[in-house]
Amino acid sequence: MSVRARRVAENGSTRERHPLDNPALASLTGPHARFAERRGRVLRYPVDVSPWLALPDEPDAEDWADVAALAGPGQEIALPGFGGEIPDGWDVTFSLDGVELVDDGLAAAPEPEAVRLGPADVPEMLDLVERTRPGPFLPRTVELGTYLGIRRGGVLVAMAGERLHPPGWTEISAVCTDPDFRGEGLATRLTLAVAHGIRARGETPFLHTAADNTGAIRLYESLGFRLRRRTRFLGARVPQPPADAVSRGAPAARL
Repeated sequence: MSVRARRVAENGSTRERHPLDNPALASLTGPHARFAERRGRVLRYPVDVSPWLALPDEPDAEDWADVAALAGPGQEIALPGFGGEIPDGWDVTFSLDGVELVDDGLAAAPEPEAVRLGPADVPEMLDLVERTRPGPFLPRTVELGTYLGIRRGGVLVAMAGERLHPPGWTEISAVCTDPDFRGEGLATRLTLAVAHGIRARGETPFLHTAADNTGAIRLYESLGFRLRRRTRFLGARVPQPPADAVSRGAPAARL
């Protein structure tokens, strides 16, 4: 019996946790299950949808082996909300302290100027993201949920949308405004409009931001978000296998 199987046999089912404690795992085993690529207990989004990879709450050596097999040698992985330790031999590529904020009385409302964005708008969305750097946004990220934008003179100048989707919750993400149009409250209006759509489904909005982004945190709190917890976003690189392991060939897939 493996260590993992023995642990479950001795302790019964694992302790139930809040969906936001491990939001990527809750999303990929819940409303976003259609996106999930899986190996053992490890799941991830397709690499053109989101960089996030989901580990079980207490990953063991088998899980890390599955991460390496799923991602591939030398590839970078991104872990949202991971509070554990990276195995020896793995390089940490980034470590960002963050905060998780939840709806605590948002004045959510539709935005008359907002338009729904879809796959045809992705080139414009990627261009806006490149100029504003709101966080990861890839060619198929738009498939994760509703994205709203505001155009001026036919040009996309602000947007916001939905990313992680744990049961009962939806993350607001990619909130950004072209520098030439800041100060008009466009990001606030779009955030409240996306929140309105989330609430209309009977779900609760939440979001993440960097812990040192104090200006954004103050703004979100003024809108009606409250701090739920401090968290961490971590990146690591899968080690290259030893040369003799490469010569022997890769092990069979463990699904």
